[in-house]
Amino acid sequence: MKRILPLILAITLLFSACGAAPAVNVNTAQFKTNYKYVFVHGLMGWGHYDTTNKFMKYWGMQNGDLMKYLNKQGFDCYCASVSPTGSAWDRACELYAQLTGSVTDYGEEHSKRCNHERFGPDFTKEPLIDKWDGENKINLLGHSFGGATVRLLSELMANGSEAERNATDKAELSPLFEGGKADWIYSVTSLAAPHNGTSAYNVDDSEVDVDSRLTFFQKKMSGLIGSTSSKPLDERIESDYANYDLKIDNALKLNENISTLKDTYYFSFACSSTVKQEDGTYFPEKDITEGMFLRSAILMGVHTGKTEGGYEITEEWLENDGLVNVISAKAPLGAPQKEFDENSINKGEWNIMPVYHGDHMSLQGGLTKKNDVREFYVNHLTMINKL
Repeated sequence: MKRILPLILAITLLFSACGAAPAVNVNTAQFKTNYKYVFVHGLMGWGHYDTTNKFMKYWGMQNGDLMKYLNKQGFDCYCASVSPTGSAWDRACELYAQLTGSVTDYGEEHSKRCNHERFGPDFTKEPLIDKWDGENKINLLGHSFGGATVRLLSELMANGSEAERNATDKAELSPLFEGGKADWIYSVTSLAAPHNGTSAYNVDDSEVDVDSRLTFFQKKMSGLIGSTSSKPLDERIESDYANYDLKIDNALKLNENISTLKDTYYFSFACSSTVKQEDGTYFPEKDITEGMFLRSAILMGVHTGKTEGGYEITEEWLENDGLVNVISAKAPLGAPQKEFDENSINKGEWNIMPVYHGDHMSLQGGLTKKNDVREFYVNHLTMINKL
């Protein structure tokens, strides 16, 4: 995974071509709300506070700055910067600090248990947004592991953390861990997010002869994604990393501590760049799947079995976007959910949106497979503002 970021930088700078944005007529008069939108990147991603974002946008890689474009259409959009490899907990704490203009507090109990400093980046001088409370709500959108990040932030805002309350003097407790702020978040949207983990951590090259299905160039590209090893990068314990939370057993355990809030709107978009074959397996559409994802797409498309924890990966898990299984991206298993119906959009349940035809990078605008997502986001944000 450590090789993904420099590869993305090099390839995107080589292939990106930002054309003029097409005209879109957004009728803001039909809006019932126009709360701020906060976009949260996935594993190895970046945002507003990162130097990388100054010359290459995570949101709008192939079509120019998506935040700038959406703002011109009348929306109020921001892109956060959280740890590229950190756990959902650490990322949620960092996101809270950015949104409130405070010093990141990872919690007394968590920091001691995970063997790292309690306090992190200071955003007191440069908050991401100017005001956030029950009247000035926000909409959260999380791509990939950003989905777990925004879901956990929502949970902490609503219910806080009992472990942190028990371990911390009340005068020193972060407001994040107090709870009671569920009404600060209006909606949550997940984008190709592995709510239930990904079988990419369970596959094995011995399951199928991948190389025989790829060209020489594709084999080279698919080998650049690197290992999905969850070995810690420093002295923190293994469970304090994204790679740990992304495994199916651990993602399901994380879900047990994240509720679906009754007064929040939820939307989920799964992506798929694989097609079902005659034998029931799934194979990537090479025209829309990044070369670096071809190997994992093929392996995920054939893999069934059991995880170490005993969860059964059935044929329902075969369809994928190169990194995330479609079934995992639809909604957390066991959470209230239904297929999207524009005439019946309710709070407190996941509205499963139509599966997006694209690979794992498509909803960012694509890496080398150019994908114009500007209209997609204009339509989705407009729908939210009309609720």
